[in-house]
Amino acid sequence: MAHKKGAGSSSNGRESHSKRLGVKIFGGQFAQAGNIILRQRGTVHNVGLNVGLGKDHTIFALRDGIVEFKKRRNDKSYVSVHPLSAE
Repeated sequence: MAHKKGAGSSSNGRESHSKRLGVKIFGGQFAQAGNIILRQRGTVHNVGLNVGLGKDHTIFALRDGIVEFKKRRNDKSYVSVHPLSAE
């Protein structure tokens, strides 16, 4: 007898690939200039000192130094990089 499944299309297989979001370099760790610190959707974390913001809201280091996550008065999270020495 004929069965329902005929011409080969499957009902599964439409999941999207994971986007690998999240913190890549944590607070207290060393980051080199250009390193990605955080990948996010929207500005969950905001830009502080010596970091840049990409068009996809990726936060990256502009200088070598130690990464710091801090909440400020407005209860928003800010990411900064503190240089190791005065350059």
